[in-house]
Formats: sequence, structure tokens, C-alpha cells
Amino acid sequence: MLGCLLKKIWLLGVVNGILLLSACYTKRDFKPKPKGYHYIELPPHKYVLTPDTLPYIFEYSAHARLLNDTSFMAERYWMEIYYPAFTANINVSYKRIRSPKDLRDYVNDCYKLAQKHNIRAESIEEVITKTPNGMTAVMYQLEGDVPTTFQFYVTDSVRHFFRTSLYFPTSQKNDSLAPLIRYTTQDMVHIINTLRWNDRIK
Repeated sequence: MLGCLLKKIWLLGVVNGILLLSACYTKRDFKPKPKGYHYIELPPHKYVLTPDTLPYIFEYSAHARLLNDTSFMAERYWMEIYYPAFTANINVSYKRIRSPKDLRDYVNDCYKLAQKHNIRAESIEEVITKTPNGMTAVMYQLEGDVPTTFQFYVTDSVRHFFRTSLYFPTSQKNDSLAPLIRYTTQDMVHIINTLRWNDRIK
């Protein structure tokens, strides 16, 4: 009887020892895995020209579609540059400048539209430059989980006012969208560099 009891105690000790060694080994072997994102294969940048029925002309991505803006507030010559592979939109708006007050109002509106994301944005950087065609361009680069990460407007300060903003209508964090944001932002800079006015459209 005593021998049987001692045997059971010894067997229990062996089992506990094996479990303990297994737990220690598992603990040593475990390594936290870094956060991963889906691989996104991006096509080479390629550009096409907008139709000559618009008051502005620029080169936009050949991987995107040029669509009419159908929102309730859309005006004539407002467009969307839609990337079907990315579900991304570059919203394009255009206004005629008819007085110095118009220009001030349009500039203030652009500033407010960028600053309204200030609550969620980690930072908003404003860059003012001249385009290759001699027009003023003001760019807003927004960092953080905001629906729009890049906006700009271009104007000749006399007659034309052109604005765009980049949107990704998705719940994904901007960290995971970083390759797409860089890709489409490069396309937007190309728009700035190729933009000119079509004076045939009055």
C-alpha cells in the first residue's frame, strides 16, 4: 500500500517536472511578432492629359478615372480623380476669380478646410511655392489618422482658383495606407507641376 502511494507521488512529480520544463522552454522560445500589413503592389507612375473641355489642363494618373463630382454642392468643372484599385479620391474644385474679395474668400476657405482636421491631426505643415508655370501653389501636408492627408490650391491670383484634396474613404489606419498615400501624393505633386489654364474655355 505504501509502495503504491510512493509510486503515485513519484509519478506525479515526474509529470509536474515535465510540465514545468515545457512551460520554461515555451516562455524562452516565445518572441512577439511585429505588426504586419498587407503587401500592396503599386504600378509604375504613368500620366494622361485631361480633356480640353475644362478651364484647366494637367496630367493625372493613367491608373485613375476622371469622374464628374456628383455631390450636392458640386459646381461646374468640379471633378473626382478616382483610383479604383485603391478606393482613393482626389477631389478637384475650380472657381473663377472675379474680384479681390473672391480670392480672399477662396484662400480662407482652403485654410479652414485644412485646419478643421486639427483635432485629429498630429501636425499640419503649410508649404508655399511657385509652379513651373509661374503660379502660386499652397500645399497642406497633414500627419496622423485624418481622412485627408494632402491638400493644395493653385491660383494666378487674377482669374483662376484650383483646389484638390486627397481622401481614402476607409477605416484603416494611415500607417497601413502609407505606401498608397505616398503614391497618390506624388501624383498630386505632378498635377501641380503640369497645371496650366485653358483660356479657350471662358
